[in-house]
Amino acid sequence: MLNKAKTLRGYKLHCNDGEIGKVKEFYFDDYHWAIRYLIADTGNWLMGRQVVISPYALASVNKEEEYININLSKNQIENSPSLYNDEPVSRQYEEDYYEYYNWPTYWSGPKMWGTCGLYPRIENGQVQEKLIESTQVEEELDTHLHNTHDVSGYDIQATDGSIGHVDDFIIDDETLAIRYLIIDTKNWWPGKKVLVSPKWIERVSWNESKVFVNLLRENIKQSPEYTDESLLTRDYETGLYQHYNQQGYWIDELDSNEHFH
Repeated sequence: MLNKAKTLRGYKLHCNDGEIGKVKEFYFDDYHWAIRYLIADTGNWLMGRQVVISPYALASVNKEEEYININLSKNQIENSPSLYNDEPVSRQYEEDYYEYYNWPTYWSGPKMWGTCGLYPRIENGQVQEKLIESTQVEEELDTHLHNTHDVSGYDIQATDGSIGHVDDFIIDDETLAIRYLIIDTKNWWPGKKVLVSPKWIERVSWNESKVFVNLLRENIKQSPEYTDESLLTRDYETGLYQHYNQQGYWIDELDSNEHFH
């Protein structure tokens, strides 16, 4: 299911032995454009620390009652490696974090979730994967984690000029992939929002707070409109990809997953 990041913010986080707080933001990497951690607002509990939850720990999402089940105990979270407020998530921290939980590392293979393929799943009896040293994926992923809140508001640059700014992200709650950036184009076409896939991003200038897409402004203007009431059905997605003469991510991933297995 596809969910807006803003929708998931504020969802309560239920551990095995009680509630620990709410979803505050997300960390994602700009290599696979996948959510790597939920950032929890724990109120007065663990003050001064960033509490990050890997998708490996997510059990289920309840949209009706707006909570997420986490397959961890409060004690496990409290004793996990500490990350202080405003401290960046370094690769060293991640290595300590994954070793603590004895989870396979997402950067240890070419797939979205390392050697596990497309989904953040842990099989029974699965042990910590050995890190693959000096791989291209490792090098490119290192220090490439970004906060969704910080990237909201980034300018979107088409090949022939600016077309708006990042308003939100649409997340696949099964794979934790960011499927789309919601682009607010109100400065050019009043009231219209459109979706852009990370697959169409040419590069991101983090210093300039700009996202460059390999698309023409007019082509974006003519793309299917997105509203808060829009249903992100496969028909809608198919129409969007067809507009840009692109193959849908679901076809790419089906082929990739079949090849992987």
